[in-house]
Amino acid sequence: MTLRLISAAILGLLGANALAAEATSRPIALHCAHVFDATTGKMRGETTLVIESGRIKSMQAGNVAVEGAESIDTPGMTCLPGLIDSHVHLTGETSPTGYTDQFRWNVADYAIRSTVYARRTLDAGFTTVRNLGDGANASIALRNAINKGVVPGPRIYAAGGAIGTTGGHADDSDGYRADLQGDPDAKDGIINGPDDAWKAVRQHYKDGADLIKIMPSGGVLDESSSVDNAQMTLDEIKAVTAAAHDYGFTVAAHAHGAEAIRRAVLGGVNSIEHGTYMTDEDMKLMKERGTWYVPTIIAGRYVAEKAAVPGYYPAQIAAKALQVGPVIQQTAGRAYKAGVKIAFGTDAGVYPHGQNAKELEYMVEAGMPNAYVLQAATSHAAELLGQSKNLGSLQPGKYADIIAVKGDPLSDIKLMQQVDFVMKDGVVYKQGGNAVDH
Repeated sequence: MTLRLISAAILGLLGANALAAEATSRPIALHCAHVFDATTGKMRGETTLVIESGRIKSMQAGNVAVEGAESIDTPGMTCLPGLIDSHVHLTGETSPTGYTDQFRWNVADYAIRSTVYARRTLDAGFTTVRNLGDGANASIALRNAINKGVVPGPRIYAAGGAIGTTGGHADDSDGYRADLQGDPDAKDGIINGPDDAWKAVRQHYKDGADLIKIMPSGGVLDESSSVDNAQMTLDEIKAVTAAAHDYGFTVAAHAHGAEAIRRAVLGGVNSIEHGTYMTDEDMKLMKERGTWYVPTIIAGRYVAEKAAVPGYYPAQIAAKALQVGPVIQQTAGRAYKAGVKIAFGTDAGVYPHGQNAKELEYMVEAGMPNAYVLQAATSHAAELLGQSKNLGSLQPGKYADIIAVKGDPLSDIKLMQQVDFVMKDGVVYKQGGNAVDH
């Protein structure tokens, strides 16, 4: 199904309740008891933020009355920049029937459910996400619908479908019987050689993707045998990154195995996702090359938990989940101590959407300070996106993406799992712990 038809499915089915989520022309004065400064990792005192035309116009110390502005109070709360999840899959969600649903559901089924997952993500305080992989470019259609105000959701940077090799983690026909496998090619994101890589990237550009996701190693949730074997050559990775950078794309690399991580970093990717079996040598190389690391601890822990439930996953997948689950958190802690740059990401969809902030707790358990993990989900993630001018901190001129929680998350990171207030682009979507419709 084409991108145009997917967009039409979303618009047609939800058009009667389309949301005009546009920033009000009247200024807003948001009064915060405390403000987290994501550039320094410090907490500021009482602050008034003036919001106009979807951006922060000014910030003033104290509870300041602003003439002509709508006043919003967040008593006793800490205001933070809208959180950024650098690794989500909004067009799907974990389910024990997921491997059979794909033979029963149409693209529209996934697209409609994605609108629910998007709202859950926004209500959890995540105003921006990188969507790293989908089917039929459904996340691109979802992005377009959110941008048009048709449905509420986070700002999406969409990779479209992941790029990988025949039989690899990106090959959705793994585990199918022979007559259903077909022969997916570069247009489908399946490459076998550098020339295919150029075609695949150019197809993503044509489809309207914002970035590229590659699969240079095996993974957990496909029905192949290995979770960590190298599945792309260095030349293939270099070709993808060369093509991607020609088109202004960054490249995110799903990589569990040490060799795949090494090749991806040498090949010029911008971030390593998961990084389960990352070695000290890999970390050193990442620091030298400035490569970001997105740990996704929650995904590893969740799949290991569900692997212990009989029948939740096919046997091959359960076995791989039990291998990876206990390792990711340890690796994240080692990477932090080694000084690798870390951006927040969760692999949402592998676990239920809306629970994204649990990752912050797991990062702290891994040995990272509260302030650092909040920066990972704000200023660091914005830098990874190349959007530091617009996102990642509360400063005049930036998007009015603002959330608030009761209490001090620098003392208790678990407070981030109970977001009370959400504003995106100057529009309030959650207040007093309740969703706000438009």
